[in-house]
Amino acid sequence: MMKKKSARENQEQHGLLRMFLIPCSCGTTFAIAEDFDRQGTHIRSFLPCPNCGKRHDPKNRVLRMGYSAERFWKVDGC
Repeated sequence: MMKKKSARENQEQHGLLRMFLIPCSCGTTFAIAEDFDRQGTHIRSFLPCPNCGKRHDPKNRVLRMGYSAERFWKVDGC
């Protein structure tokens, strides 16, 4: 009989799942790469919303989402 893995063992086996999202005031939320904000702050690093075109500074607007052991996404930090 196989022993069921604990949530912690399952998470360690698959690594940490993360999403990096930027919410816009128009209601759209879009994802960015984890290392995007390491490229420096200049006008080209500001990301336009794909819906309305408003530009966002990823250093100030990123929501870090992590997949929890309870099997749902939660905010790790802002």
